[in-house]
Amino acid sequence: MVSADVATVLERLAKAYPSTRTALHWETPFQLLVATVLSAQTTDQQVNKVTPALFARFPTPEVMGKASPEDVEPYIQTLGLYRNKARHLVGLARRLAEEYGGEVPMEREALESLPGVGRKTASVVLANAFGFPAIAVDTHVFRVARRLGWSRGKDPHRVELDLMELIPRDLWAPAHHWLIQHGRQICHARRPRCGECFLQDVCSSAPLFLKEASSGE
Repeated sequence: MVSADVATVLERLAKAYPSTRTALHWETPFQLLVATVLSAQTTDQQVNKVTPALFARFPTPEVMGKASPEDVEPYIQTLGLYRNKARHLVGLARRLAEEYGGEVPMEREALESLPGVGRKTASVVLANAFGFPAIAVDTHVFRVARRLGWSRGKDPHRVELDLMELIPRDLWAPAHHWLIQHGRQICHARRPRCGECFLQDVCSSAPLFLKEASSGE
């Protein structure tokens, strides 16, 4: 895809999805970090249902770090992989309390050294909590970027690098949210709504999906 098409797509996405905030509910960097760790293999809506009680009981790294995973589990047991997540939350809270004065570090390397925190989670925190340019490649961003022809990467990191080359640096964080929302609302995994998509004329995958849809009628 040529740069003009990238600019066109970004302009249309920005107009269609003016919100550039994560769907996760949070008030502090610690809350965002916890919510993002919990969101793995779980929807943001499900996470938002459990975090109010979780944050009320464990409001700071110091408080959560003194708990055991078994103390945390009842608050998140409706989420997938909740036992592993409880262990990670207690571990990262202890690290934050002991090594960072209870503050979430603003450096990627430090964030990714915390239990349960990978590159995507670190990118979400850096972009949303601290305003740093970052692109977090989740399943939606991965799918939409490849369908647009912006990347042929077979793993999230490769797709992230490709997007960083194509998208202007100051748009990395908002573009991440635009792609997520487009993946949720239009570019679905199984049945993308290409016939209704405002990117149909510039998407390299739309003709194939439209052909499949017409042949299946």
